[in-house]
Amino acid sequence: MISIAEEICTGCSMCLKVCPHGVWGIQEGKAALVSPERRIECGACQLNCHDGAVSVTKGTGCLVAIIREDIMKKKTAPDGEACC
Repeated sequence: MISIAEEICTGCSMCLKVCPHGVWGIQEGKAALVSPERRIECGACQLNCHDGAVSVTKGTGCLVAIIREDIMKKKTAPDGEACC
């Protein structure tokens, strides 16, 4: 599970830069989960959030990514769009 403390977030966009799956976006000057279905809960966003606004609880995100990509053969393109 990934959550953002909007009251702490400064909108620096570091989470966008380090996220390998394009989960984050900026909305109204703050980080927002714009594609939560693509999260793998790797923790890169939490580790790189200088303000401590991002919290990641490891769950089944990596398992979902493995099923989607390896078993169902659905890849995620660099721009975040699903491709065949």
